Amino acid sequence: MSEMTALRVERAGPLALLQDAGRFGVRRLGVTQGGPLDLHGWAWANALLGNSWGAPALEIALGGGLTLIAESDSTLALAGGDLSATLDGEPLLPWQSFSIRAGQRLTFAAPKTGVRAYLAAPGGFQAEPVLGSVASVVREELGGFDGYGRTLRAGDRLEFRPAARALREVPQDRRVDYTSAPLLALIPGAQIGDFGGVSLYRAFNQDWRVDERADRMGIRLTGTPLACAVDSMISEGIALGAVQVPPDGQPIVLLNDRQTIGGYPRLGALTPLACSRLAQCAPGQSVRFVAQSLYRAQREHRRFMAGFASDAPFSRDG
Repeated sequence: MSEMTALRVERAGPLALLQDAGRFGVRRLGVTQGGPLDLHGWAWANALLGNSWGAPALEIALGGGLTLIAESDSTLALAGGDLSATLDGEPLLPWQSFSIRAGQRLTFAAPKTGVRAYLAAPGGFQAEPVLGSVASVVREELGGFDGYGRTLRAGDRLEFRPAARALREVPQDRRVDYTSAPLLALIPGAQIGDFGGVSLYRAFNQDWRVDERADRMGIRLTGTPLACAVDSMISEGIALGAVQVPPDGQPIVLLNDRQTIGGYPRLGALTPLACSRLAQCAPGQSVRFVAQSLYRAQREHRRFMAGFASDAPFSRDG
């Protein structure tokens, strides 16, 4: 087995975090799941290298000048948003694996499309699990390269086992056009019956704008306000993608670093892949909700997960 090598952080971006598939089975303790905001981009970054499901990859938000220096030759992979990545100054597009040599600099700058990129290494980046996962949750100071969930700092070393891999690209039909206005699949439920007919029409028939108040905990959407007959609730468990509507009538979609309980009425929940698409939207982008049955959502998610079994992503039918 090859010895460890690393990418050394020469310059840290605003928000680069280690994320595996997430931290599960601990919400009863008040601990949230973490994991990649864009499950689709993260999964493809790992698949390009043949990594097993759950391998830790680096989630890079907004680029911000993050600069990594390779300590040895290897193969890496990049998927998700186009954050103007360069390798020794040469443009490096996402949705592909690439060779990197010792001493080369990998740099991320301003987003061109999408807002989050995923960088994977052979076998995944190495870190000690906390509560069964290395997923970084800054608020709870859990996970990541140091066990305390902090963002990267200059001088950090992102360790992995170097390996040469066949260079691959994500099939064109599996890539996402982040410039389009997405339709976000929403499974109706929770308190949807407490919203009036006019509000329900507005919920699914108007464009919602992604607000600047957005982070890994949740994304606020703005539009014509919704009204709900329920003005107070006993707090309930909050699932990924829950669409809460506080008293101002502006929906908040709760994501991976959400609180575990909440007391605002909910229209329902976005599917995991709808959450992935929303997570790549920049402030000001338009989105729409489209209702989807639980059965269809489960079927589509099973198909997505099955597509990452073994070498399925690169088979003709994968």
